[in-house]
Order: sequence, then structure tokens, then C-alpha cells
Amino acid sequence: MFNAMIEVLKANPRKIVFTEGHDARILEATARLVEGGFLTPILIGNVEEVKANAAKGGFNIEGVEIIDPLTYEGMDEMVAEMVALRKGKMSPEECKAALSKGNYFGTMLVKMGKADSLLGGATYSTADTVRPALQLVKTKKGANLVSSCFILVRGDEKIAMGDCAINLSYEDTLDKEGNVVVSAARKLAEVAVETAKTAKVFGIEPKVAMLSFSTNGSGKGATVKLSHDATIEAKAMDPALLIDGEMQFDAAVAPEVGQLKFPGSPVAGYANTFIFPCIEAGNIGYKIAQRLGGYEAYGPILQGLAAPINDLSRGCNADEVYKMAIITAALV
Repeated sequence: MFNAMIEVLKANPRKIVFTEGHDARILEATARLVEGGFLTPILIGNVEEVKANAAKGGFNIEGVEIIDPLTYEGMDEMVAEMVALRKGKMSPEECKAALSKGNYFGTMLVKMGKADSLLGGATYSTADTVRPALQLVKTKKGANLVSSCFILVRGDEKIAMGDCAINLSYEDTLDKEGNVVVSAARKLAEVAVETAKTAKVFGIEPKVAMLSFSTNGSGKGATVKLSHDATIEAKAMDPALLIDGEMQFDAAVAPEVGQLKFPGSPVAGYANTFIFPCIEAGNIGYKIAQRLGGYEAYGPILQGLAAPINDLSRGCNADEVYKMAIITAALV
């Protein structure tokens, strides 16, 4: 899987920003990328500190661009751009203070076209990675929300799960008069369609199951209707997508169960892309697959943004940083 992505990156030179350039895990991953020569890293941080930490760890980052926000020559231009993007919500002084931090500074490098993608979160929280992305890069055209998915790999088997990290639940968005502007079902449908697109990047031909505690109308409840209605919305958004629901997990993966409970479905029993009705189910589900099923989990991979920006776990290791950098850049 990673070899295929590396070949794509060799043919399409790309730059990735690391917002925490001083971190030993980031530096070790950067050294591997430098050695590979297929992706260009940019490190954010104090130049002397970054170089000292690299030397201490024995990591070769020769030739890597290191940018210190506090001495960046283009700061005035960046501040002006950010003020315009925030549309009066932040003063120039507030923008300059925010841009002194690696998460905002790195995100603006992407927004201004000086880098193609960003990877952060080794020391920042998920919120501190996602917030600048939403404020500056923003969602892509037609997207109503940012979501996430995990790619899980076990040997030659690959599956996708979403959303397991960003959206706590799905509710209707209302205007001031109380009219529904974006329905909860539409939002969950977007998660399904975007997760299917991400799955394709990893060589998965998506068969999408909208998961529930009910299969094909066997149960009742708020999340049953949500998954059912989201299936209809997703089919309208992408008529070529193989998707069905609502269905229980056993109906999604076991043909003898799926075809009994959901006869004739092209997905039931054969699903490889799983969409959860809330974050509790999604987060628990992917971790069960990881810990008890023996899958390697890659993510969270953010979806719906206008540029590839991804979040690391603060408990990540250098190998995870390296692999997530490849994944992030391959999403460009």
C-alpha cells in the first residue's frame, strides 16, 4: 500500500509541513523522508532548537527547510491574508499572535500555496490541529462538515471506518426561523461518500455499510432512522456508489447473515467500508478491530477540507509519523 503511494509521490513532487519541528519523532520521520527523496518536508520551529534536537537524536535533516514564525520575513503578508480570511473576527494583533504558533503558521503556509499538505498533533490536541484548518483552509466546495476515517490493514486485507474521531453526533442545522438547512442525514451521508473516496486512495473498492443496531427496518430508534435516511441521501449524492443500510455489523460482513436479513443487497455480507451513526460507536469499533482483530490502524484521516491536513495521536511514534506523512501527501 505504501509503496504504491510512494510511487505516486515520486511522480508528483509535494511539500508537507510538520507543525512541531522540534519533536524527536517528527525529526526521525523527516530523516527517513529525506533519505527516501520522494517528499519534501518543511519543519516549523526555532532553527537552532530544531537542529540541536536533530543532532542529539542522530537524525540527518541536511537541506530541510526550517521556518521560525518569529523571524519569518513574510509575516506581514501572512498576517494581512489571515485578517482577510477571518473577516473581522480577529484583529491584526490577534492574527500575529496566533501565527507565532506552529499550528496556525503551518496552516497558513498551506493556504498560501507554499506547501501542499500539513501534519500536526504530536504535541497539539486534535482541536488545535482542526481549528486552524477550519478557520483558514476551510471546507472544500459543497462540503458541510469535516469528518475522519481510519484505514485498517491486516496482511492484504484493508477496510475503512468513519467517522471515528471528529463528529460526536449528527443533528439538523437550522436557520433563524427553525427551518432545516442541512439535515443530520445529509451530514452522515457526506461522511459515507467522503470515506468511500478516501478508501479508493488506499486501493479499496468501497462497499459501504451504514451501520446500526437494526438491519433493513428490523428495529426502531433515532439512529436507525438516521442511518436509513443517510443511505438514501448518499445514493442520491453518488449513484454509482455501492452502499446499503441500515444494517448490523454481522449483516455487513457475514454473507450468510447479510443475505438473509438484507436479500439482494450488493453490500450486505461483503462490506469493506463501515459508517457509524455516532463517534462512540465509531471510536469503540475501530479500536476493537485494532486491539482484538489485529489490524494496524492509520488515521484519523481528515475529510472535507480544501487541502490535506491530518492529525497525529500525541502517543504516536516516528514510524506512525512517517506513514501518516505519506498518506497525507498522497491525498493531494
